[in-house]
Amino acid sequence: MNADTLIKTAQAMVEPGKGVLAADESTGTIKKRFDSINVESVEETRRAYRDMLFTTPGMEDFVSSVILFEETLYQKSSDGTPFSKLLADKGVIPGIKVDKGAKPLAGAEGETVTEGLDGLRERLIEYRKAGARFAKWRAVITIGDGIPTDYCIQANAHALARYAALCQEQDIVPIVEPEVLMDADNSIEVCEDVTSRTLQAVFAELDQQGVLLEGMLLKPNMVISGKQCPTQADVQTVAEATVRTLKRYVPSAVPGIVFLSGGQSDELATAHLDAMNKIGDLPWALSFSYGRALQAPALAAWGGKNENVAAGQRAFFHRAKCNSAAAKGEYTSAMEQAA
Repeated sequence: MNADTLIKTAQAMVEPGKGVLAADESTGTIKKRFDSINVESVEETRRAYRDMLFTTPGMEDFVSSVILFEETLYQKSSDGTPFSKLLADKGVIPGIKVDKGAKPLAGAEGETVTEGLDGLRERLIEYRKAGARFAKWRAVITIGDGIPTDYCIQANAHALARYAALCQEQDIVPIVEPEVLMDADNSIEVCEDVTSRTLQAVFAELDQQGVLLEGMLLKPNMVISGKQCPTQADVQTVAEATVRTLKRYVPSAVPGIVFLSGGQSDELATAHLDAMNKIGDLPWALSFSYGRALQAPALAAWGGKNENVAAGQRAFFHRAKCNSAAAKGEYTSAMEQAA
């Protein structure tokens, strides 16, 4: 493990005003996105869509790095340049999603554990050869009747730490993603409790397994009301609860926290991030690692048509610019009118 390499890469990924584009949708997930615009999901349409995003002029001013799906890591731009090289040449760091998805956890009805540790060391060696400099692993924590259990939280925390240690062994920065889902009817107080339990377990495991905190990033959920909750917490309440929870359980040695959007609307995810950064006095950088919240307007504008590539790129550029401002606490709703 080269600690200096890991630290420099992690810091570059959370350079002020920059965040991470999550373009690592699995084949099944991207099909759902394409179904929404009546575009067939085949390798060429997936390649063309990612090509549109990655070749957006000026994206590198707001996006430090991109998480790729395994298929995408080995694809090429329309001019024949491998995506990993195209991004690196723009100063954007390429990364790779390495988990194999959440599967039912034995003996824990309604709960899951993420798989993919078998053979991961060998895969990481190949991914690094292909240009990947960081990786991502997502654990899923569900809120429901009597769940999450400590068993589920601990099983996922252990897997996250094992993944992170394997990444650092290959000089690949791990993004550690424990996602507490926001799909239920729970209050923001319940989300704060579950997020606290989860982060406490994750960092205990990271410490136990010798993970270099300075050479990793955290990708958590925001502390937010469940989507089905009749009373939704406002932006400032979400910001304060999230920052409070992170300060309690995330060591200051971690260089950056890049939030997932978790199905929030584009503008709400941006507003939440901005409100957190406006609080100030933070020991780590707070930025974004959004998928849908960065891509939804671009996907709709593109619609699978070559003649709409420029429109799709304008939509993507706008959302990236707004989130860049939010990562500095400089976002205003008036910026949306400039779209």
